Amino acid sequence: MDCLCGKRKTPEQMVRRNQRALARAMRDLERERQTLQTQEKKIVAEIKKMAKAGHMDAVKIMAKDLVRTRRHIKKFIVMRANIQAVSFKMHTLKSNGAMAQAMKGVTRAMAAMNQQFTLPQVHKIMMEFEEQSEITDVKEEVMNDAIDDAVGDEGDEEEEESDAIVSQVLDELGLGLTDKLSTLPATGGSLSVSADKMAAGNMAAADLDVRLNDLQCD
Repeated sequence: MDCLCGKRKTPEQMVRRNQRALARAMRDLERERQTLQTQEKKIVAEIKKMAKAGHMDAVKIMAKDLVRTRRHIKKFIVMRANIQAVSFKMHTLKSNGAMAQAMKGVTRAMAAMNQQFTLPQVHKIMMEFEEQSEITDVKEEVMNDAIDDAVGDEGDEEEEESDAIVSQVLDELGLGLTDKLSTLPATGGSLSVSADKMAAGNMAAADLDVRLNDLQCD
């Protein structure tokens, strides 16, 4: 019975088959319970009818039948509950089986990864990474030095460009360098005044010498 087309059934197939059987049994029990409950209602109605008619012997016999019917109903309810509990357990077992299969697949994947990446191989990869990182840092430093050397003589050009920009800004504001220079105090006038004073002083000294000579002659 556990074979399907000459092949042995898997645990999942067996669980599904048993769950279907349990579900069918619960449906049968539920139908029987409903039938007994219907019969119970009929017995109660008949007991009331017989009691009103005064047939107490029949009432006692039917009361015993009612008790047996209610006991059967209770048994069907308990049996259905037990079967349902078994069905839940089988469902849990199926879930655990699926979880176990998933864990088995994960374990296989992890084992394959561990086989591909051994500790020496990982250590080698890390060493190569560090070596290449150091080489990259050295190359970057050399390139930066080369770039600094190539642009190191551009200081004068930058100075000229900055002066040109300043001149352009002053021209746009209508304040050229010539205008700025014209506003400076003139130093030529002060120099000429100083020369006149020096010439006057020399003439006064010469006149004083002539007078002294005339006094000596007298």
